[in-house]
Amino acid sequence: MAITALHAAATGMKAQDTKLDVLANNLANVSTVGFKRSRLNFEDLLYQIKREPGIPNADNEPIPHGIQVGVGVGVAGTQLNFGQGSVDRTEQPLDLLIDGEGFFQVRAVQDGSQITAYTRNGNFTRNSVGNVVLANSEGSVLDPPITVPDDVVRISIGANGEVSVLQQGSQALTVVGQVQLARFVNPEGLKQIGQNLFQETDASGTPVAGNPQQDGLGSIQQGVLEMSNVDPVRELIQLILTQRAFELNSQSIQAADQSLQVVANLRR
Repeated sequence: MAITALHAAATGMKAQDTKLDVLANNLANVSTVGFKRSRLNFEDLLYQIKREPGIPNADNEPIPHGIQVGVGVGVAGTQLNFGQGSVDRTEQPLDLLIDGEGFFQVRAVQDGSQITAYTRNGNFTRNSVGNVVLANSEGSVLDPPITVPDDVVRISIGANGEVSVLQQGSQALTVVGQVQLARFVNPEGLKQIGQNLFQETDASGTPVAGNPQQDGLGSIQQGVLEMSNVDPVRELIQLILTQRAFELNSQSIQAADQSLQVVANLRR
């Protein structure tokens, strides 16, 4: 019936509208350091079974197919893509890139409580007391914390995450800390909490922390940032396809409405 078509087309428009929101967010964050693009997954909804497949015909032979009419589409979920982003070489001593698996760990505040959050954003700086912090709106402190003395003339961070500094009047580097990374069995299950941060969930599993280049964790590159992995051309193509799909669903609603008008006119 046309009523079913109306419902199916309406779910299609709603689903495409959600996809448009996801694409818009991807494009908005095309220049966000460490941002990971999301993809919207769809699933078909329940079916009206008007005739079961395989029921016997007049000769007692199973009918090869039945009559099944779907009632629309729904959003199955958003899926994060943790593919490596493009590289921006900045030559800043506290700009770090993870080459491979892993997340930086920082201290963040969520709902008034301090939590450990995770990020691929390696844009770090120092706060007023010399602590290494993330250059986001909150200045989230790197975890475990690393304090850089005021009188340093050079900061060196190795591929293994060891942080060494050269202080004024000294001829030798001094180790002041160790950058640790964390990885997850299912990073796509992480919760996005804004400010380039993720939070662990039951879906992501518990974090496995360790030093870079150990236990499957990536290595650290100093003076380099991992940019967003959003491909603007790909997103624009998806945007056009989404617009066309939305228009097609709206045309289905118009066709169903015209059919209902014809049925209504039959009574006259």
